[in-house]
Amino acid sequence: MSDSVLIFDIGNVLIRWDARRLFRRLLPDEAAIDAFLAEIGFDAWNRELDRGIPWDEAVAALSARHPGHAPVIAAFHHRWHETVPGPVEGAPELLADLAAAGVPLYAITNFSGAKFAETCSRFPFLTAAFRDVVVSGDEGLLKPDPEIYRLCLARNRLDAARAIFIDDSATNVAGAAAVGIDGLHFTSIPALRAALTARGFLPAETA
Repeated sequence: MSDSVLIFDIGNVLIRWDARRLFRRLLPDEAAIDAFLAEIGFDAWNRELDRGIPWDEAVAALSARHPGHAPVIAAFHHRWHETVPGPVEGAPELLADLAAAGVPLYAITNFSGAKFAETCSRFPFLTAAFRDVVVSGDEGLLKPDPEIYRLCLARNRLDAARAIFIDDSATNVAGAAAVGIDGLHFTSIPALRAALTARGFLPAETA
């Protein structure tokens, strides 16, 4: 594996993200959260934020359509940091071990460019080890669109056959497979560490 590279997803692989963590502070219970998310079409709206639509514009437009929810919609922007409580346990140590082993590390993430910069300022380990991070909001592309994987490969002159992509979404892993990149479906840091050790990325004593 000496000439192989690893390409990481970031959200809920290296850093925790949970929108409900914020909404639990603003809405009375899980049923109210479910109703709010369904009424405003949260998943589709959030994907457009990850695609790069400006936050102020997105908040204004959605609030105009759902004025009764305007304060909660605005809070998702202004208190967004509350959705990111910290690293996935063991993730900074795993990245450090891989970097120390000389493994070339890259990342592809569905993330607003502005919020990614904010998150990296809070948790510098996210970018310290990576040679490049492809951020969906900066590129106008979202996983699992094959073009975002091709962009990472082309920009960094990587061979798909020598790359492994790690994501907690099986759909995103399948997107990487569509362009010839092997994939690992992330479930936990211990399981990932074991898998990478078995593939020769880490010496057995760090497992």
